[in-house]
Amino acid sequence: MSESETILHVGGAAPYDVVVGHDLVGRLPAILGPDVQRVALLYAGQLGSLAERVVDALIDDYEVLALGLPEGEAAKTAAVADDCWEALGEKSFTRSDVVITFGGGATTDLGGFVAACWLRGVRVVHVPTTLLAMVDAAVGGKTGINTGAGKNLVGAFHEPAAVLCDLATLRTLPRAELVAGLGEVVKCGFIADPVILDLVESVDPATLDADSPVLRELVERAIRVKIDVVVDDLRETGGRDGHPGREALNYGHTLAHAIERASGYEIRHGEAVAIGCVYVAELAHRAGRIPAELVERHRTAFGRVGLPTTYDAAPFEELHATMRVDKKARGSQLRFVVLDGVGQPSILSGPSEADLRAAYAAIGGAA
Repeated sequence: MSESETILHVGGAAPYDVVVGHDLVGRLPAILGPDVQRVALLYAGQLGSLAERVVDALIDDYEVLALGLPEGEAAKTAAVADDCWEALGEKSFTRSDVVITFGGGATTDLGGFVAACWLRGVRVVHVPTTLLAMVDAAVGGKTGINTGAGKNLVGAFHEPAAVLCDLATLRTLPRAELVAGLGEVVKCGFIADPVILDLVESVDPATLDADSPVLRELVERAIRVKIDVVVDDLRETGGRDGHPGREALNYGHTLAHAIERASGYEIRHGEAVAIGCVYVAELAHRAGRIPAELVERHRTAFGRVGLPTTYDAAPFEELHATMRVDKKARGSQLRFVVLDGVGQPSILSGPSEADLRAAYAAIGGAA
């Protein structure tokens, strides 16, 4: 192992490693092993030149099927998944072969779902190329596609065989995408690791780039938060001692997914999460869970790194209707992950419509 690499181990029934470092693509043959004959590389279409480097690292040892995917959330459809399965079938892809994803969170979600369903499950290795995918989609085994009713409503749990978080790929990431990824990082600070908040509040945000040691520490800390949660509650069945388990990772996501759908997925996921976290902080304050000072800390922490904390582009009724089919909902009752304090996530069930509207008004919406 190079001194420049960090290996974070994910335990459980199907253990694997998350490697964080620079220029990691050369590790792939050793991870895949000699028994693999075919590799399907599912990559974000706009990353063609970078994907060629992955092909070059594999072509001497494996038969490589490279499948370019549509950009962003447009990849996460049943039609795109079906195209991938047909391609795997044409190449006689077997259970001993492997899928590799190379791209952002949408690529990881779609590619993981394709691997989970093909022959009822083949190995998948994720090589996330965005900050958001590194700290969120690539770790934990959640896969999924979108439907007309909402985001990630169809999917499967399918843990990867390995994850390579190659920080060098962030050098070509547009600044707005890197900032959006910080939404999930800051979220991890609020639900589990206050040191993340301390770092974000003390560093000059302009210095956070692919080679920043502070960004690397933020990435590793956020991944550790996710590992700790998913190992204890892989399938989101509940945590222990009052902890909401894996649901805690959905802090801010109930409104965030509704905002994404209302915008036609033009709002980046991390941006929507930042807004959603401020919203549930307002909701928790109205429920007597947290003081106003902690609500304000949400605004300053997300806002400091350049993320939005207000939203008024959709009527409450539209967002409310989407939130009612959120995965955390039970019957007709809405459930939100909230905080009882920093690092103390819990569940708020059945808040009043008056509080839901008031919290939306507090972030700038028309209630």
